[in-house]
Amino acid sequence: MAQIVRQSKFRHVFCKPVKHESCMSDIRVTEITWDSLFCDVNPKFIAFINRGAGGPFMVIPVNKIGRIDKDYPFVDAHKAPCLEVAWSPFNDNVIASCSEDTTCKVWVIPDRGLSRNLSEPAVELTGHQKRVNTIAWHPVANNVLLTAGGENVMFMWNVGTGEALLEISGHPDQIWSINFNYDGSQFVTTCKDKKIRILDSHTGEVLHEGTGHEGVKPQRAIFVKDGLIMTTGFTKRSERLYALRAPEDLSTPIVEEELDTSNGVLFPFYDEDSGLVYLIGKGDCAIRYYEVNNEAPFVHYINTYTTNEPQRAIGFQSKRGMSSEENEINRIYKLTTKGVVDILQFFVPRKSDLFQHDLYPDTRSTIPALTAEEFMEGKNAAPNRQPVNAAAAAAAAKPKVQVAKKANILSTLAPTAAESAPTQSYAERPPSSQQPSPRPSASPRPRPVVDEDMGIVPMREAPPSRPASSRASRTEIPPKEEKGPDPMKPKQAVTLKSRAARDEPGGGGQTPGQKRAAAELERIKRDQSRTAEEDTLAPPPQAARASASPRGSVSSEHVPQNMDELLDDLMKMKAVLRQHERRIRMLEEEIADRNMSNAYSF
Repeated sequence: MAQIVRQSKFRHVFCKPVKHESCMSDIRVTEITWDSLFCDVNPKFIAFINRGAGGPFMVIPVNKIGRIDKDYPFVDAHKAPCLEVAWSPFNDNVIASCSEDTTCKVWVIPDRGLSRNLSEPAVELTGHQKRVNTIAWHPVANNVLLTAGGENVMFMWNVGTGEALLEISGHPDQIWSINFNYDGSQFVTTCKDKKIRILDSHTGEVLHEGTGHEGVKPQRAIFVKDGLIMTTGFTKRSERLYALRAPEDLSTPIVEEELDTSNGVLFPFYDEDSGLVYLIGKGDCAIRYYEVNNEAPFVHYINTYTTNEPQRAIGFQSKRGMSSEENEINRIYKLTTKGVVDILQFFVPRKSDLFQHDLYPDTRSTIPALTAEEFMEGKNAAPNRQPVNAAAAAAAAKPKVQVAKKANILSTLAPTAAESAPTQSYAERPPSSQQPSPRPSASPRPRPVVDEDMGIVPMREAPPSRPASSRASRTEIPPKEEKGPDPMKPKQAVTLKSRAARDEPGGGGQTPGQKRAAAELERIKRDQSRTAEEDTLAPPPQAARASASPRGSVSSEHVPQNMDELLDDLMKMKAVLRQHERRIRMLEEEIADRNMSNAYSF
C-alpha cells in the first residue's frame, strides 16, 4: 500500500516573526539596481549596504533594538557603490566587501561595534580591471576569498598576505553567482551565457558543464545534499522556476518545477544541517521552503510564509546564532522597503523542553581545517564541526553512573506459607450490601410508634416536662429486618393513589390505626352534617338531648340557652375539627412516606 503521509521531522516547520518592537527600524538601504542580497549576518553583527555617497555599508550589533539614527557610524568602504558584503566563516569580526571601483576590501570590526566611521581597511585586494560582481569565502581554508569581476575573470586570494593565489579565466560572459561545495574542493558558477559550470578550486579547471535555464535573466546555483546542484532561473516566458541537477549531467534536471511569473531573482539558501532550502525573491512578499533528501521527488515542498511588505535585503543566519532551547531551526533577517528589519524565526514543533539532538547535529566550527598555504598545496579536508549547544553536548558526554551489581537477596527468601482459609464460591459469598462498611456507625434513629387512635406517627423527642403517661400509651414497633436487595428482582414501582381512593374506608391495605382514623373521620363528618340540620330545623331541647352522641363535642347535660352560648359551642367544635384535620394530614404524610420507603427499599 502506498504511503499517504511523508514521514519527516521537518514537515511541520512554521515561521514566527519577532514583534516590530524588538526589531531594528529606519534602515536606509541602497537604491542601486543590482541583483545582490545587500545584507549579511553572523551571530554578532548584521551588515547592510546603505544609501550614501560612495559605497558605504553599516555594521550593527545583531541584538540592537529600535530606530537607527541617521548619524550612526558606518564603514566608508569604497568610492563607488558597494555591490556585496560577506562575513568570514571563521571570524565574526571580519567582513569583505566588493564594489564597482574594481576593488575588494577586508575590514575588521571592533567587538562592541562601530563607535565612529571606519575608513581604513585591513586588506585591500586590487587586481580586477572592472567592477567586482560577487565574492565568496572558502568554507574550509582560512583567509581564502574568491572574487568574480566584470571582465569575466575570477581570483582566489590569500587575504592574510593580500596576494592572488589563482587566476581563473574562461567564462565568455558575465558571472552571476559562485558557490563552494561542502569541503571547498569545487565551486559552481552561473554565467550570462546560460551555462552552469563546476570548477576545481585548486586549479580552476572546468570539471562539469551544462546548459541551465532558458531565460535571459540572472540565474543562481548552489551545492546541496550529496553534491547535487540546485538552480533557480527563468523560462523564455519569464516564469520563475527551480531545478535539481546532478553534476554528471547538468543539462538534464532531475526535478524541475515552475513557481510563478515575476521579475525578481530567486535566491536559494541551503541549510546543510537540516537539508532545508529557502527560495527568496527580491521584491517578493513570500518565502518558500523545501526539504531536499534522497526520496523521490527529492525536493519536497513544506510551506510558504507570506507578508504584506516586500523584501529589499535578505540575511541568512548561521546555525551558531540559533536558539536551540526553542527548537529554532533557521532565522532570516528581512529588510522591507519601509526600512524595518523583520526577524523571521522558523521552528520545529516539539512538546519537550529538552535539547533535541536530532534537530541539531554538529555544525561548522569557527576553527578552519586548512590554512591558505595548505590549500594551495592541493590539500582538501572536511570542515571541523562543533556542537550547536555546548552545554547540552557536555552533559551528554558525561560518563554514565556505573551501578555495582549485587547478589539478588530476594531469591534467597523463603515463600510465604499459605493460610488454611476455606475458599468460598461466588454463590456462598455475602452480597456487597451486607459487608461491613468502613465508616463509623451513626447514632440509632428513633423508631416509629403506634398511636391507638391515629395510627403510625413519627416519634419526636418530648420535652423534659412532658408527663410519662403520654409515652406509656404508645408501644414501640419492632424493627424491620433489613434485607439486601435481590439482584434478580426488580425494584417495586411507585403506585400513586388519589386522595379519594385513600380516604375510602378499608381502602388499599390500611393498618388498624388507619382504619380507626378513617372511621373517626366519617363520624366527624356525620356529626357536622347532623349539627347543620339541627341548626336549620331548630329541634326542641329534648330531641337535641336524645340525638346528641355521647362522644360529641357538646355534652348532653349542657344545652345552649342563648345565641352567645351557641356561638361558643360552635367555636369549640371548629377547634376540635381543626385538631382532627391536622392529625389526618400527619397520618396521610406518614402513609405516603411508608409507601415510598417500601417502593425504593430505603
